[in-house]
Amino acid sequence: MSQQPEQRSPAEGKPDDLPSNEVTEGVERAPHRAMFRAMGYDDEDFDSPMIGVANPAADITPCNVHLDDVAQSAYDAVDEAGGMPIEFGTITISDAISMGTEGMKASLISREVIADSVELVAFGERMDGLVTIGGCDKNMPGMMMAAIRTDLPSVFLYGGSIMPGEHEGREITVQNLFEGVGAVADGEMSRDELDEMERNACPGAGSCGGMFTANTMASISETIGFAPLGSSSPLAEDEDRYEVARESGELAVEAVEERRKPSDFLTKESFENAIALQVAVGGSTNAVLHLLAMAAEAGIDLDIEEFNEISARTPKIADLQPGGERVMKDLHEVGGVPVVLRELLEADLLHGDALTVTGETIAEGLERIDPPAIEDGEARSASDSSSGDEPRETVDADFLNTVDEPIHERGAIRILTGNLAPDGAVIKITGEDHLHHEGPVRIFEEEENAMAYVQEGRVESGDVIGIRNEGPQGGPGMREMLGVTSAVAGQGHAEDVALFTDGRFSGATRGFSIGHVAPEAAVGGPIAALEDGDMITIDIDDHELSVDLTDEELEQRLEEHDLPEPNYTTGVLAKYGQMFGSAANGAVTNPGAKQD
Repeated sequence: MSQQPEQRSPAEGKPDDLPSNEVTEGVERAPHRAMFRAMGYDDEDFDSPMIGVANPAADITPCNVHLDDVAQSAYDAVDEAGGMPIEFGTITISDAISMGTEGMKASLISREVIADSVELVAFGERMDGLVTIGGCDKNMPGMMMAAIRTDLPSVFLYGGSIMPGEHEGREITVQNLFEGVGAVADGEMSRDELDEMERNACPGAGSCGGMFTANTMASISETIGFAPLGSSSPLAEDEDRYEVARESGELAVEAVEERRKPSDFLTKESFENAIALQVAVGGSTNAVLHLLAMAAEAGIDLDIEEFNEISARTPKIADLQPGGERVMKDLHEVGGVPVVLRELLEADLLHGDALTVTGETIAEGLERIDPPAIEDGEARSASDSSSGDEPRETVDADFLNTVDEPIHERGAIRILTGNLAPDGAVIKITGEDHLHHEGPVRIFEEEENAMAYVQEGRVESGDVIGIRNEGPQGGPGMREMLGVTSAVAGQGHAEDVALFTDGRFSGATRGFSIGHVAPEAAVGGPIAALEDGDMITIDIDDHELSVDLTDEELEQRLEEHDLPEPNYTTGVLAKYGQMFGSAANGAVTNPGAKQD
């Protein structure tokens, strides 16, 4: 009679309640281990916590083209730290390449597919922890939403931003290209100059360089606790980026050992910190949508109106693209996101006791790395500096201001309500000299018609352009419309033409652009009742977006209005179009997420 294999038990140091034990331990798991052995894993790996490395690398966007190398650094660090790294892939959509096309409807859906796929792999393969990697815009919220759903110890790792391009001695980004298209249409730029800019705007790998959606969400990952402080600003092709990847891999193993789960550090205060950072740096309006979605996944009460409350008390202190001229590279050179966080913390605008995946509070993390203080004319001593009696290093950057002498007294994000947006609409303020606008609306049923109108040179100062049927369900997918806003800006109307939509505007949008109008037209929101010539009032100080119609007139029009047929009846767009919730709650699709 042959001898039976000895019953395996978890090795000392590997807790017996880790999910991976279900596929690596015991006689009955011999077939499972054989599958792992086919991929080069061994007994030492089976005695180690299994760490998934979720990698959306792809050749379809510079944001993600280098992520295999970033993932490899994290993978190696997990292995060296005593973990069993398992890399797996997921999708990405290039927002910049799909922008202005029907394909852009896939962008927000990709956030959900990323979250779904990472959750499924982590659940199905019984993983113990995660390193989730992001490059293009929807990667970041998708990965963090997956970590929240699984509630596994998880570290978020950003792929880093691109170097700015150069044109005629100045730095440029892809934003300048989109606005250049409008300038060519208006006769303000030659096609030859646009061609030259096209060849120089994106010099290599990495996400778009301004404080657009990718860099906004990466900065938020530090602030909310999913990533180590200082990890979002190193550029994609710098060695520092690979050091961050190694740190993230090591931290993931530690987080599993210490059982630091997202539910342990994500709190209402964490989300308030994230919003404070967003409004202080002039971050993307898309972060409103994504933070609401992440909070819904975490079961944390976060109302869209709270963005107004935090913006009212938090000044804008960083002047970055798209409102300013500087990019993530410039912020990194003066100390990165921690410089801004330190300034907010010292002004009591940040919850310093909020925990992070490192096990530290955010205040403890800032104390440990001791970022420079923002110069305000005199070098400021820090009473809590690491030496106790030496002044902390200061940074004098012309795009960073102190809380005491801010760029704007209020933060950059405002939520508008009124009879046109009862559930809210979102605008990012890039200036403070154009906060009221009234005029007759020119309403369009989709982005393409509005873009054609703008490209024909028909836009005039004072116009109000409305675009509907582009919401989460109506699009479906809530397209970003950087092409339209950039064409308007390129024709010199960034501040004197207003645009609003139930879809989204890009993180690179600047000017008087209002998105996320809710309820959307496809579900019978008031925007569906508009007719050409209706008088629109936009008042930023009063947080108002309204149409000069009585409640009775709006109700009558909506009763006579037929809801549009779905644009897609089969396939992934039809499926997610039916599942999306309101933009006012983050446009989530998870039926278990909090949506009221």
